Amino acid sequence: MAVTHTPLSGSPLGHRALRWFDAWTLGSLVAAAVVATPLIAVFLLALSPQDGIWSHLVETVLWEYVGNSLVLVAGVALGTLLLGVGAAWLVTMYAFPGRALFEWALLLPLAVPAYVLAFTYTELLEYAGPVQKSLRAFFGWGNARDYWFPEIRSMGGAITMMTLVLYPYVYLLTRAAFLAQSVALLEVGRTLGRGPFMTFRTVALPLARPAIVVGVALALMEALNDYGTVNYFAVRTLTLGVFNVWFGMSNLPGAAQIATVLLGFVVVLIVLERLARRGRRFDNVRSQFRPLPRYPLAGWRAGAAMLLCLIPILLGFLVPAVELAGFSLVHYEATLQRDFVGFVVNSVGLSAAAAAVAVGLATVLAYAARLRRNPILRSACWVASLGYAMPGAVLAVGVIVPLTALDHAIDGTMRQVFGIGTGLLITGSVGAIVFGYVARFLALSYGTMEAGLAKVTPHMDDAARSLGHSPASVLRRVHLPMVRGSALTAALLVFVDCMKELPMTMILRPFNFGTLATFVYQYAGDERLEECALGALTIVLVGIGPVILLSSAIRRVRPGTAPD
Repeated sequence: MAVTHTPLSGSPLGHRALRWFDAWTLGSLVAAAVVATPLIAVFLLALSPQDGIWSHLVETVLWEYVGNSLVLVAGVALGTLLLGVGAAWLVTMYAFPGRALFEWALLLPLAVPAYVLAFTYTELLEYAGPVQKSLRAFFGWGNARDYWFPEIRSMGGAITMMTLVLYPYVYLLTRAAFLAQSVALLEVGRTLGRGPFMTFRTVALPLARPAIVVGVALALMEALNDYGTVNYFAVRTLTLGVFNVWFGMSNLPGAAQIATVLLGFVVVLIVLERLARRGRRFDNVRSQFRPLPRYPLAGWRAGAAMLLCLIPILLGFLVPAVELAGFSLVHYEATLQRDFVGFVVNSVGLSAAAAAVAVGLATVLAYAARLRRNPILRSACWVASLGYAMPGAVLAVGVIVPLTALDHAIDGTMRQVFGIGTGLLITGSVGAIVFGYVARFLALSYGTMEAGLAKVTPHMDDAARSLGHSPASVLRRVHLPMVRGSALTAALLVFVDCMKELPMTMILRPFNFGTLATFVYQYAGDERLEECALGALTIVLVGIGPVILLSSAIRRVRPGTAPD
């Protein structure tokens, strides 16, 4: 008896399977898997036994690392919450002198790496610095026993430095949330007899809570990623523990185990952020936006608002920028003699390469997800984008493991076939750094490109396909010209973050290879800030570009908002 088999492709299930596993989907899944490899490698390495190192860590330093990380997270959360939300409410809802300037200048500290701020304030505030020298001269104090001055190299100092450069995350998202709120809801609060503060506390603040939680979570992830500040201030956190166990104890599995604990912190932050937004959607019920009312401030109230907005800008950007500019003008010749040009070339080359790869990969992933609405592909893209939430030290551990295994496989094959040993070709190379950068910052480019492609109507795809164009041709001829602005924005964001990245660069860089970030950290850590000030100032100036883009973006959140 003959049995007739219906071709799989002829059934709806077979047709769907072919659509789900075509070249675009399979290629995107492979690319996403490669980018996600470091995360998987960290988990696998942490599970490998290594002479009881885990029990030794638990008995000695692990709880100190965990406790310090918790204190750091709590302090940064409180500081960024107060500064970010307060500043966002003031510049959104009140009219006072300088408000238009403050609304974008409050983002400037985002351009300053926390470790650069730590170096500059240590130079200013330490015992031999100009501030304490002036105080001793003015009051006639002879030495440190005659007065009390806060210690900058401390947990409090680390919290302060990170708060000053990370509050813009909260400010940015909270201000966008305030701009998107309905005027009618705010007016209802005022008609019920509640003043501006009570309206803020009972109406505006609860509506903006999802955005606030996201902003605080982003700030805390960056705080957990920090290495330069905590190491310079001798604050023993989990990130510092990864370096100490790996390089101090020469124990990579132990470092991976600490990295998983650090990863656990990040997962908790992500879960808390999701829970805070679960089941809570605050939509504007009107399709037309009315201009937000700005309540005028005068007298001491206007002065207080100006001061509250000026302090974070002054401390987080102007003071370090002026100090670095002064050092650069005086000591630029010494800086140029330290192969400064080579560090600039290395930083720009690495950052540009990573930005190009990240944007290209993000474009392919976002277009494949748009082309084939495949839940498997979307999940893979989400996993591949988790790198941004992971500390650089954690991802660096994950990059080393698969690349080392690949190098050993290549070396073994070459020895067997040609009798030639190749050693470590990829590990400790420039390519390893670029791979690490892409794994960490893909989320920035993917989110930007996904948002850009979402603005292209699907009818354009249908029209191009009806003319006989393939998906690749549609992407090249239709989408890329239309999302060129998004691609440039994504490239700039990735480029700047790569320029500032310190822990991953320090772990993955080849021998005798430096970038501006490692150059600044090395010299400032040796109390030679003057010789690297030009490098630090260069990093800060490069970071101003995204600040301008972000400021322009949040002004467009509310349709019809006119410039002041």
